[in-house]
Amino acid sequence: MADGASTSLRSKVSEAEWQVRVELAALYRLVALHGWDDMIFTHISARVPGPEHHFLINPYGYYFEEMTASLLVKVDLDGNVVQETTNFINPAGFTIHSAVHAAREDAKFVIHLHTDAGVAVAAQKEGLLPLSQNACLLQHQVAYHGYEGLALNHDERERLVADLGDKSLMLLRNHGTMAVGATAAAAWVGIFFLERACRQQIGALSAGRDGVLTAPDAAQAETREQGQAIGFISSLAWPGALRQLDRRSPGYDA
Repeated sequence: MADGASTSLRSKVSEAEWQVRVELAALYRLVALHGWDDMIFTHISARVPGPEHHFLINPYGYYFEEMTASLLVKVDLDGNVVQETTNFINPAGFTIHSAVHAAREDAKFVIHLHTDAGVAVAAQKEGLLPLSQNACLLQHQVAYHGYEGLALNHDERERLVADLGDKSLMLLRNHGTMAVGATAAAAWVGIFFLERACRQQIGALSAGRDGVLTAPDAAQAETREQGQAIGFISSLAWPGALRQLDRRSPGYDA
């Protein structure tokens, strides 16, 4: 196991924090399992239960497939590490994630990715198009934020939060995708459907725009209503995702 990951924190944190750590580590492993990681870049974060407004994020320099519950770093909303560790965090990750956690009480988990398909759709003027069932399910939940360079400027936080509003998904222009959720399950299912919709759009448009069908307006409206069931779907899909990790990427709960 990588340096810093061998000492378990289970006996040093509350049971509630440990559960969040396990679920967050699982999200990192699932992203790696699906090939959506970007070497040591991008981030997934989670709010620690309690009044302190602390959250957990990945230590800079580790691959997502290495992530464990004990390896995650606890920080406050000013980016200060509030646990004993030799690891540090990426300030760009702190900028985006701290903004969302501070502004949205329901944003317990925040996933931000740089996948090829996600960046490609985020770079398209029309954004996510109603070309697939997945896109129709999600389109009304997707917000957009203009590209401002590497997310190192804390002034960007207000603009990002304003653009996100009350939506659960975002395309960061020329940058990537984001999903927020009150649970790990909700955030995971949101990013899963968004990433699939982006990949399907890139595939459909690979030969050009002519001849590509958009879903009929009535079908879009119907699917939008049906999309309200995604919350229920997440409660069914998440246990299966954890079982998949137990088979293919065990050890995240250490």
